Amino acid sequence: MPKKYIMALDQGTTSSRAIIFNKKGEIVSKAQKEFNQYYPQNGWVEHDPNEILFSELEAVLEVLRSGKADAGEIEAIGITNQRETTIVWDKKTGKPVYNAIVWQCRRTADYCEKLKADGMGDYIKNTTGLLIDAYFSATKIKWILDNVDGAREKAENGELLFGTVDTWLIWNLTAGHVHVTDYSNACRTMLFDIDKLQWDSYLCEKMGIPMSMLPEVKPSSCVYGECTKFPAMEQIAGVPISSSIGDQPGALFGQGCFEEGQAKNTYGTGCFLLMNTGDKRINSRSNLLTGIAWGLDGKITYDLEGSAFNAGSVIKWLRDEVELIKSAPECDELASQVDDSNGLYLVPAFTGLGAPYWDMYARGCMVGLTRGVNRKHICRAVLESITYQMTDLLEAMMNDSGILLKDLRVDGGASVSDIMMQIQANMTGVNVNRPVNREATALGAAYLAGLATGFWKNTDEIEANRKIDKIFIPSMEIEKRNKLYSNWKRAVERSRNWER
Repeated sequence: MPKKYIMALDQGTTSSRAIIFNKKGEIVSKAQKEFNQYYPQNGWVEHDPNEILFSELEAVLEVLRSGKADAGEIEAIGITNQRETTIVWDKKTGKPVYNAIVWQCRRTADYCEKLKADGMGDYIKNTTGLLIDAYFSATKIKWILDNVDGAREKAENGELLFGTVDTWLIWNLTAGHVHVTDYSNACRTMLFDIDKLQWDSYLCEKMGIPMSMLPEVKPSSCVYGECTKFPAMEQIAGVPISSSIGDQPGALFGQGCFEEGQAKNTYGTGCFLLMNTGDKRINSRSNLLTGIAWGLDGKITYDLEGSAFNAGSVIKWLRDEVELIKSAPECDELASQVDDSNGLYLVPAFTGLGAPYWDMYARGCMVGLTRGVNRKHICRAVLESITYQMTDLLEAMMNDSGILLKDLRVDGGASVSDIMMQIQANMTGVNVNRPVNREATALGAAYLAGLATGFWKNTDEIEANRKIDKIFIPSMEIEKRNKLYSNWKRAVERSRNWER
């Protein structure tokens, strides 16, 4: 049967998806399965690794049962995943020793402070490109080894494996034969030397993490192995898994940001701005992160990244916890009925503040409340809070890179909001470029998988697939913009160091 399609497994923070793409980069079929979020303590976030796996497998089954593509027509599978989320499992049984500790989890904040007090900040930044923070995998691994009965002894005996979610999926899809990750995921562990392209033995020793736990690190586009006969998944047995990439660099690739200086922003659970910096790393002066975007054709592409921990999750909070809206689109509908937020500012520091503040102890707040504020203004403030965070990131990135962006490519679930994208253009003073296909993360994984097998010849062929849906052009007077942004900065200061 001729090979017509590439399947992407997009394993995110709140759901698992399977998407089948054709040669034009168009979606043929897709399926999505949500899974549970666990909050055992304040600031702690966990997932069940088996729920992650089985929700992804359910999505694969559903997309194949749609009848729009036959399993025999799928040339390869690409994987993209929530980064930093940490899973440790038994090498023999395949059973996780503890729940997955999610990237948002702040339980290791105190240990991060100890690392800073020990003077590890410069070494970690110079080696890994990261700042010391509970966000990354290393301190999560250490927590599991220190707090799960028997875990450390097993790890030191070579009986436990660590992986980010891509590693966990590949290990299971290959029946435990392949323990691997790619450069984009390895560089988010706070254990990987992004210049030497290897695990750093000193950091592993410092944090008490046996190197036998760590996966092999390979390029983002290469054949890692083949799917084996997983129960009820026989139809994809033999299909090669030929890409792995973290969700945010995956979106950078899917948006066609192949040239140095191109940037994208993804509005997902969090808000993630990445810039392609080519074959050299840029050491940030503005508390941004340096990392590896992808490994392709024997070359490494670096990136500069800024992250805001809460973006689309703020709209979900408004719907599920506060119950001011019944659906995400209702937030747009209400926000569009008012001209502004009536002086209200929301700082969504639910799990601390990311770049450029890196305040693990910040918590969310609303300031500027008056008697005239209603739920329409609150909805408007929610949308504005997402764009303000992105403006923080973009200003820091332009300062670090010296590049004045004229065009920002956007994707992610919340990018469907016309009103928010217009606010974003107004606040940044940059054209916001939204493609027709906003599944950029999965598309990036698919493209990398297809490049590994020859389904696509090169990035020029991929770039030709990109179609623009709409460009949002800045239309706000600079004085008004500056006043709004200045007040946002004041509001952020009110949220900082709350938990100290």
